[in-house]
Amino acid sequence: MADETAAPKVKSAEEIGGSMSRRQLKKLHMQSMTREERGYLRRKAAAEKVWPVFRAVILIGLGFVIMYPLIYMISCAFRERADMSDPTVMWIPRHYTFRIITETIDAMDYWKTLGNTLLLNIGCSLVQVISCAITGYGFARFEFRGKKLFFAIVIMMILVPTQVISLPLYTLFRYFGIKGLFSVNLIDSRLTMYLPAMTANGIRAGLMIFIFRQFFKGLPRELEDAAYIDGCGPFRTFVSVIAPNAAPAFLTVFLFSVVWYWNDYYVSNTFFTNTKTIALMLTNLDNELKIRLFNDPTVQISPREQIVWKEAGCLLSIAPVLLMYVFMQKHFTEGIERSGIVG
Repeated sequence: MADETAAPKVKSAEEIGGSMSRRQLKKLHMQSMTREERGYLRRKAAAEKVWPVFRAVILIGLGFVIMYPLIYMISCAFRERADMSDPTVMWIPRHYTFRIITETIDAMDYWKTLGNTLLLNIGCSLVQVISCAITGYGFARFEFRGKKLFFAIVIMMILVPTQVISLPLYTLFRYFGIKGLFSVNLIDSRLTMYLPAMTANGIRAGLMIFIFRQFFKGLPRELEDAAYIDGCGPFRTFVSVIAPNAAPAFLTVFLFSVVWYWNDYYVSNTFFTNTKTIALMLTNLDNELKIRLFNDPTVQISPREQIVWKEAGCLLSIAPVLLMYVFMQKHFTEGIERSGIVG
């Protein structure tokens, strides 16, 4: 009887919550909040829904801006030149063809030009990486008179454009030697590219020296102290201890150097008249087309129709660099992260 007359047991908050749906719990929780708290939650929920859409729009837009030149290049390289005058053809060619690619390869003398470019590019890049690494190591680890002044000159190498020193360099290589004893004309010789690279004065050498300096300053000095205790001198320490630990910096600088030498037009055009590179042949593609394809340097080609050959030439010129990046992308990004360029 006592159990029948006893007051009903009051449920706890957990039991009430367990018997309610998630939506009801959220509504009950909202009712217990102030007006400012409810407004904040509504704004936060709206931002969480809008931000993914906004982010997707931004990424798609940036991707289109970046990929647009490449997509247009591929579209034009595999179409007939008559399609350039057809207003109905935008992205997808009406007439697919590989003839434009083969004609451009013939006009650029592509395979021979590619060999010359690789010989000049890879050689100068390797020599420049070594010379800049030694220079950067000297700035990072040794104290000598005029160090700040010389490093200021390195910074000036980054800031001052190549056009400022092109005329003195041309004069130097045109009459290379010792005045009064001998003089050699090095114009149109690969030495005009190799000699600056050997002395850490090649294309963008100042930036490479700076990258190596920053990387070597981040290495612990205990590595060198241990090598000195074992009887190594400065040069042997650099070769046996420092260089193996600086592999990411060497790879990053080498890839940068390859790309800059590959895309160089101004310096090559200043010193070369007969030696052909990819950049020089691409710049003179109009004249080469008239001579090699039409056997008439005075023939008139519609500027709109010339686009197909120019885009094919651009595609052929960037193809080796793209392949290099595809196979070395992982090492390239890791090298940038560890070489002191960022962060």
